[in-house]
Amino acid sequence: MSGILTQILRAKANRPGYSGPDRSDLPRRSLLAALQPTQELAVIAEFKRRSPSGGDLQVGRDAVATAMAYQAAGAAALSVLTEPDFFSGSPSDLVNVRQASRLPVLRKDFLTDEADVWESRAMGADAILLIVRVVGERLGRLLEKTQEAGLEALVEVHDAPEVMAALAAGAQLIGINNRDLDTLQTDVSVSARLVPLVAEQAVVVSESGLQSRSQCLQLHALGVDAFLIGEALLRGGTDAIFGQAVRP
Repeated sequence: MSGILTQILRAKANRPGYSGPDRSDLPRRSLLAALQPTQELAVIAEFKRRSPSGGDLQVGRDAVATAMAYQAAGAAALSVLTEPDFFSGSPSDLVNVRQASRLPVLRKDFLTDEADVWESRAMGADAILLIVRVVGERLGRLLEKTQEAGLEALVEVHDAPEVMAALAAGAQLIGINNRDLDTLQTDVSVSARLVPLVAEQAVVVSESGLQSRSQCLQLHALGVDAFLIGEALLRGGTDAIFGQAVRP
């Protein structure tokens, strides 16, 4: 690993553990069920205040108000950044969004170990992100712990070997990240190239660089089931993706 990803993981290693309210007893909502292939676009609408690639995304924005606008616009699920140092996220954003919304909520962070799985459950997350580039050979064990915790995992990949690793580990939700985490360069054609490798063995989510509904429709026609979209919604409002004039 190199560049920004190394910095993020170094900061993660020094981050204190979660100390907020325990939401472990919440009934879980299935992200997998929410994203099952249909003729409609299934969107995981993401809340974050900033990113290393996009800079500030209206840092003072309210997580709950944004999430409720996403829900009203037709999002299938929500994603909330909890990484504090590079994305200005916090566990309280996830806790509050999960309480306010009726949609499944994905915890978006750079999770590395079993403690992160149980911490995510305590926050009330319905699902977590596991990045193959980050967890490597620990993926299978972390998927087992995720299931044990009653959660689901979106397993993120960026190249063909990572797709094969995700499938071998039994991933049911595979997120194809169009952004290279080392260089932060984005190429939406990555999804088009990798989706045939999954070949209906898992639900496929395209992540990063998606700017329009027409772009999503093109990938949907190639076999992508769902789309994780943050910056386009935060910068341009929901109409560009959902075709509605509702704006967060």
